[in-house]
Amino acid sequence: MKRILVMAMCSIMAIGLLAGCASNDTKEADKESTTASGDTDSGKKWIIATDTVFKPFEYTNEKNEFVGIDVDIIAAIAEDQGFEYELNSLGWDAAVAAVQSGQADAIIAGATIKQERIDSGWLFSDGYYNATQTFVVAKGSDIKDFEGLRGKNVAVKNGTAGADFAESLKDTYGFTVTVFEDSPTMYQDVILGNSAACVEDTPIMQVSIKEGDLDLEIPEGMESEGAPYGMAIMDEENQELLDLFNVGLANIKEDGTYDEILNTYLK
Repeated sequence: MKRILVMAMCSIMAIGLLAGCASNDTKEADKESTTASGDTDSGKKWIIATDTVFKPFEYTNEKNEFVGIDVDIIAAIAEDQGFEYELNSLGWDAAVAAVQSGQADAIIAGATIKQERIDSGWLFSDGYYNATQTFVVAKGSDIKDFEGLRGKNVAVKNGTAGADFAESLKDTYGFTVTVFEDSPTMYQDVILGNSAACVEDTPIMQVSIKEGDLDLEIPEGMESEGAPYGMAIMDEENQELLDLFNVGLANIKEDGTYDEILNTYLK
């Protein structure tokens, strides 16, 4: 009889152990499932496209390092939010095309948040820098205002807010527009006298003139009202990256990292 009772007790204990193990296994599976679906532990590496030369936002320095405000901001946000990314320097047009075709997940390249882009499918992050666009002329030029452009040509960079700014004024002030694919070539067109002016984002132009010792100058009163830059995606499935960016941007602004980045390049 005792033997039967002992065997019964052992069976009950074994069932209890198995149930406990099953419960623990379920908890571990649930934990692993939660981790796998989390923002920072999903294992995804985001592919982010950018321009090649848009100083001080992205450029190659004298040490052959790819640096700039955009470069440092995305690095700081990725560290804050714990995600992996690969930054591909492709040039403006190629960067846009890469995101449109799905070869890259996002673009960060001094991209102005504007309605035309939103209407065509761009999905923007919160703005991370507010910039104006300005007309730029050759050093010593007698062009001091928009009227001075009448009958002349203005150089612009393809697909930029600067190009939009020039297009909005060309009929009123009677000038023509020539489109270029990159900023350095656009600058040279003005320096060589082929165009009377070019249009560029003001902070980029200020740094380029100062550090590149360019024979260009910025007339007063020939700038736009300004608009913010944002990182952009073109596929709603990548909304997670914008959410991470927005939270990380708020954090690096709060802890002072954002100001440190701007001061590094603009002061």
